[in-house]
Amino acid sequence: MIETRDLLLFMAAGLALNLTPGPDMLYVAARSAGEGRASGVASALGIGAGTLFHIAAVALGLAGLLAAVPTAYTIVRLAGGAYLIYLGVRALRARPGVVAERRVTPGTNWAAFRQGVVTNVLNPKVALFFLAFLPQFVDPHAGNAALQVVFLGLLFDTSGTLVNLAVAVGASGAAARLRRGERAKLWMERLCGVVFIALGLRLALAARR
Repeated sequence: MIETRDLLLFMAAGLALNLTPGPDMLYVAARSAGEGRASGVASALGIGAGTLFHIAAVALGLAGLLAAVPTAYTIVRLAGGAYLIYLGVRALRARPGVVAERRVTPGTNWAAFRQGVVTNVLNPKVALFFLAFLPQFVDPHAGNAALQVVFLGLLFDTSGTLVNLAVAVGASGAAARLRRGERAKLWMERLCGVVFIALGLRLALAARR
């Protein structure tokens, strides 16, 4: 069972990351502002459904890795920690700029949902992030690793979907607010940078015990 302290840390880090405007949030905002709330909701649900693919991939891959080469799990975690530190440094060095507006092709709500699934599943950065982020909070001695990944992944996905649904509900002017709120976006990126670096260092220190 995952310790309460680690679970709270995971939820706090996940919420901070999900609140940072990114491609998924901009996609939902563009759909909502251009086609209405229902299209934005469908987009948010599509992104959430796409995330399930990455959760399953990490869970199955990690379980297979532990069964085949248990010591390789440490290598995966250290590599993931290094990647998170890299992301954190890059986020801290971010400079103010224009938030790019996502351009979407008009269509039905089903098309919006489907596009959300496809863009999320085919995004290699999402796969790499999940591979780096989720295993950090998995304890091989606390039960089935795959089930822990699924549990954590679903928490993260639920948090992100709720945030995107909130963007969809606030469809009127949501995209415009995201474009104007560059300073807030910059500070959120820096906050996430600190979170990334802290998680990477936490992993490095834990590995030395």
